[in-house]
Amino acid sequence: MSLNPLLDFTGLPRFAEIRPEHISPAIEQLLAEARHTVAQLTAHVDRPSWENFVDPLTDATERLSRAWGVVGHLNAVVNTPQLRDAYNANIAPISEFWTELGQNLALLGQFKAIEASPDYASYNAARQKIIQNDLRDFRLSGAELPEAQRQRYAAIQSRLAELSARFEQNVMDATDAFSLYLEDASELDGVPEDALALFAAAAQAEGKTGYKITLQFPFYFPVMQYAHNRALRQKLYDAYVKRASEFGLPEHDNTEIIREKLQLTREEAQLLGFANYAELSLFTKMAESPAQVIAFLRDLAARAKPFAVKDRAELEAFASKELGLSDLQAWDIAYAAEKLRVARYAFSEQEVKQYFPESKVLPGLFGVVNTLYGVEVRESSAPVWHDDVRFYDILKDGQLVGSFYFDLYSREGKRPGAWMDDARGRRKKGDTMQTPVAYLTCNFTRPVGDKPALFTHDEVITLFHEFGHGLHHMLTQVEELGVSGINGVEWDAVELPSQFMENFCWEWDVLQGMTAHADTGAPLPRALFDKMLAAKNFQSGMMTVRQLEFSLFDMLLYTDFDPASGDWLALLDTVRQEVAVNFPPSYNRFPNSFSHIFAGGYSAGYYSYKWAEVLSADAYAAFEEAGGANPVTGKRFWDEVLAVGGSRSALESFRAFRGRDPQIDALLRHSGMVEEAA
Repeated sequence: MSLNPLLDFTGLPRFAEIRPEHISPAIEQLLAEARHTVAQLTAHVDRPSWENFVDPLTDATERLSRAWGVVGHLNAVVNTPQLRDAYNANIAPISEFWTELGQNLALLGQFKAIEASPDYASYNAARQKIIQNDLRDFRLSGAELPEAQRQRYAAIQSRLAELSARFEQNVMDATDAFSLYLEDASELDGVPEDALALFAAAAQAEGKTGYKITLQFPFYFPVMQYAHNRALRQKLYDAYVKRASEFGLPEHDNTEIIREKLQLTREEAQLLGFANYAELSLFTKMAESPAQVIAFLRDLAARAKPFAVKDRAELEAFASKELGLSDLQAWDIAYAAEKLRVARYAFSEQEVKQYFPESKVLPGLFGVVNTLYGVEVRESSAPVWHDDVRFYDILKDGQLVGSFYFDLYSREGKRPGAWMDDARGRRKKGDTMQTPVAYLTCNFTRPVGDKPALFTHDEVITLFHEFGHGLHHMLTQVEELGVSGINGVEWDAVELPSQFMENFCWEWDVLQGMTAHADTGAPLPRALFDKMLAAKNFQSGMMTVRQLEFSLFDMLLYTDFDPASGDWLALLDTVRQEVAVNFPPSYNRFPNSFSHIFAGGYSAGYYSYKWAEVLSADAYAAFEEAGGANPVTGKRFWDEVLAVGGSRSALESFRAFRGRDPQIDALLRHSGMVEEAA
């Protein structure tokens, strides 16, 4: 067993032993080993094959990816100054290696030789897809560019990696930098008791009395949704929307990072022969062109906006008449919406939340998965990075098929949001099968005192969403790493399995098994469920155009926008005039914390959520037609979508499951955006 835990690949990561000082030595060694392997494979392999070329190359790069994946994960979930410094110090070397690999003409020649070999025709679909993907990616890495342009491309990649990391770190630091302490409970009138307990516990942890409020979501949103104190809501809103901008500490300001990223991505695209970065981004996706995506978004906006206008008008009328808010501002929307929901449907999100303790929700989720796919989720043990984290195995007929970590609660030093990432992919290695392992990360409210963690129904939906990503990764049957699980899946289809899972949160048979009131233990009453169902599409028009606002802004930003002289806030305002119904104050700096498109994988790709929602709603309609969650349709979905991973195109997989091309009708129906017949 290695003295450096990052160099031990015999099992799961040794999280309890990993220290910042392990990172640079491990990465240096793995980079050296990978470069040595590449040199050997290009100099001494005359007749490249899968066995003597692809497998050894995959071995070397997988070790590097797994170690760096552990480092990146820790940087996101238990961030410290020492860990961040070590992570940042290795961004450039890692980026340089992958760019160097993608531009290696000798490697490209070996892949071309495999494609031209007599053996290629006998390869299965997964192996052929990997070879084709690799040949495509050499082009997208600038392998065939003139030397000076190759060098410039490499420099751009290194700088973009650094900027992405800094952007995300600035958002995290700006979020964690804000805290508000209140002594008088009356200032928090309306805020639910469980949220007040969380605020009090946070203050107590610092040896203070009263209440501590931060910008982390479990603190921020209960105030915005429930606090009667309008001035307090505005104060928190202002702090939240100004994060990582010129209004805060200069070292947290993402403004110039945005401009430089936009300039560099455009230059990168043009080096590779694309007109703009959106064209480059879509080259590996389902969508055919930026124009097609923009038309899709505008068509959906045209369908949704009348519903959104109606939603906004109803909210304004209610707020004016019932709440005395004649001038509805951005910090009033969540508050007024919750009050309108209660008035219209006679229930509140807080009431529903009492029926979703973690101790019932998780078994309920696992029960759905068992119903659909006949697999068992069993708690297991593994080294973890924080006491919050738990580890589970997934078994089919007693055999291990995958495992996952659950890290569910919000805390300082943890990136906001919810996500799935892969710790290890499925791969046949000799006579053994390497089972896939996933990280599933959320930012829910932690248990306080002797009370269990209680999830809102929206948080339950988020949990199902991320678990859908995890199932895509863990239930793959592909044995080649490059296209197993989510690997190789087009980015605008990767949300299909996650959004698909959300639908089961609205099935009565499912909810019956995953609810118990926190105080009485009583299951969710049918009458309350019926109210939830009636309210399912409450303000869905408004929520839809909000997502379309983000998607259209993203696509236009990476298409025709001039980053050198353009004003992206003005662009965002133009988009809002076209599709939005809610208009924030001029000081709102939403782009400065839009990590999806400036630090994640969604640059010119945020439309993927709506694009994949068409697929997921249509896929779920097959279950509706069969009466809900059931093993027969579940097996077909596993076989045709989850099992095949990226070994074939997402459209082929959808057609194999549904028997036809996707249709938008189910999405519109599920969203309540269908005009009722007269």
